[in-house]
Amino acid sequence: MHATVTESADSRKRNILTSAQLPPATTPALIVTAVVAAAGVLALFGSASVGAVIALGAAVFLVASYSLSAAVEGTRKAKDRLARNIVTGLFLLALVPLISVVWGTISKGMARFDALFFSSSMRNVVGEGGGAVHAIWGTLIITGLATLISVPIGILTAIYLVEYAGKAKLGRAIRFFVDVMTGIPSIVAGLFAYTVFSLFFGAGTNNGISGACALAILMIPTVVRSTEEMLRLVPNELREASYALGVPKFRTIGRVVLPTSIAGIVTGVVLGIARIIGETAPLLVTAAITSSMNLNPLANPMATLPVFVYYEYTTPGADPTPYIDRAWAGALTLIIIVMGLNLIGRLIAWKFAPKAGR
Repeated sequence: MHATVTESADSRKRNILTSAQLPPATTPALIVTAVVAAAGVLALFGSASVGAVIALGAAVFLVASYSLSAAVEGTRKAKDRLARNIVTGLFLLALVPLISVVWGTISKGMARFDALFFSSSMRNVVGEGGGAVHAIWGTLIITGLATLISVPIGILTAIYLVEYAGKAKLGRAIRFFVDVMTGIPSIVAGLFAYTVFSLFFGAGTNNGISGACALAILMIPTVVRSTEEMLRLVPNELREASYALGVPKFRTIGRVVLPTSIAGIVTGVVLGIARIIGETAPLLVTAAITSSMNLNPLANPMATLPVFVYYEYTTPGADPTPYIDRAWAGALTLIIIVMGLNLIGRLIAWKFAPKAGR
């Protein structure tokens, strides 16, 4: 008898878990109904707009979904469904600015996204025509130099903090200054680099290497922090196994620790590059702008895409349309470069990341 009662109770529990569920089509049906109802109510009051319909429709959908779920599935599942709907809605809301920026840049940048834009500079160009090949090369050169400066410094600093510093005072001091550098305004880094180069090479010195140094100041904290976190994720058992085999510490770091965390390190480097490649303020002060091609970062001003976009947008001619079109095309080019760098970083991380054995 006791076994029969237990079996019937278990079967009721299984039925509740399996049968008391809303159909999969309930959510889209409620979304459509809530939006239509919200649009109808707002139309009656003469205040219908896209934003108002979405806001009121979302509120109606959340209330209706929770009530229906509570009646059919129970309060516990209703709360879970409500939380999932809220999180999903906030995620979609966060995507709106991103999609808006990407779509706006693509739609407006395609007007001058042509061969002339990528094959000519702005030398002797007034009004229509011209391109940004000088700015594209300047961006690649200055960003590449900044990466060459900041990546070795950042990775070596992170290795020292994780593998050697421990809780020493020097390690705590370095972490403190890295945190301070993270919050430095970009214009301050530009003014610092401009001042240093002016002291050594004379006042008014503008060149690509000074811009690269300014960007490196901004990139180093990102590389240090991301690399430090990746190195801390490497299990100590791997280090101890290497030490037990008599491998020196420096070789353990180079052959065990770094290869294990290479994927995260590359991701941090890519994030650092994305952090600096769109900076305008420090390059306005250090690299300045030129309308001609300059591939020598050690002499004369060097154009970059962010500064090119800034000047095209803020100093248009009598007919502003060609300047605005070039500015949007430059912004689109910058986005494509960042996406390309992210793709390259992912490929490098996949290629060199340790593969699972059998």
